[in-house]
Amino acid sequence: MICVHCLKVKLESNSSPITSVLLLGFSDIGRFRLMFFTLLLVIYGVAVCGNLLIITLVSTTKNLHTPMYFFLTHLSISDTMMITDVVPNALYCLLVGVGVMCFRCCIVQYYFFAIALCSECLLLAIMSFDRYLAICRPLRYTSIMKMVFCQNIAFVSWILSFLIVWLIILTIHMLDFCGPNTIHHYFCDLSPLIQLSCSDTSMVQLEITLLSIPVAVLPFIFIISTYICIISSILRIQSHTRRQKAFSTCSSHLTVVSIFYGTLSSTYSVPTKVQTLKLSKVLSLIYTVATPLLNPIIYSLRNKDIKQAFTKSIHKLSLA
Repeated sequence: MICVHCLKVKLESNSSPITSVLLLGFSDIGRFRLMFFTLLLVIYGVAVCGNLLIITLVSTTKNLHTPMYFFLTHLSISDTMMITDVVPNALYCLLVGVGVMCFRCCIVQYYFFAIALCSECLLLAIMSFDRYLAICRPLRYTSIMKMVFCQNIAFVSWILSFLIVWLIILTIHMLDFCGPNTIHHYFCDLSPLIQLSCSDTSMVQLEITLLSIPVAVLPFIFIISTYICIISSILRIQSHTRRQKAFSTCSSHLTVVSIFYGTLSSTYSVPTKVQTLKLSKVLSLIYTVATPLLNPIIYSLRNKDIKQAFTKSIHKLSLA
């Protein structure tokens, strides 16, 4: 068994530039490691298959070639990207106890994780705009949400995510990292990564906070604003059946937004010193693992179109 305390003491005495990092991951759960490894592996497999299923169904079913499902496809791509970037390394940490990763690999992992995170924030905002038009401005929906517009706005969201995260990476590279090289996490997140630096990080943290405004804060404010309009419009509908149908079209998205932003804000808005290490890991597990797992389940269980497309696909395969 690896002595984590001995490794930590030895590495903290080293002031040379960091070339590798130790990911302590879930080294504190002891005998439950194998059970948690199996659970995490099953969740990873189900999440990836679920998201790939949605991507395949939307791509191959003509009835699903609409703006809402187009954005859902991109959300599934973002979820697949996030969970694939994080979970395999977490599984490695569970197997070996303490994971070892080269420092550049750690930066690369954070880069793709942050891109998936930023794109998810922007895509959820775009999807709320789609629901706002469908419920509050139904007569203008077709003229605004043309496929070319949808493709352009999705492209812009990905490009914006890539550029902003690239600026954050450039900012991180300005820091000196000379130890300790121990990360009390199962992946290279921003906060534990910056804590490895022996430079003054106050200006860097301020810059990162400012860069997060256009991809996290503003989309969240936009989502809240659109749902205030959506809920007020639904409440004005006289017919109970129409009101229930209107609410059902946005209930899945609202559920996903609540889970995602709830855990995201709890993780990054609460100061690191206030959070315990276990709490930080649990919250991170929710938006990096649980959200990619729940998104396809929520959208498929509450969506008749997805169910019908899946049933037809199974029927075609059985006849082939």
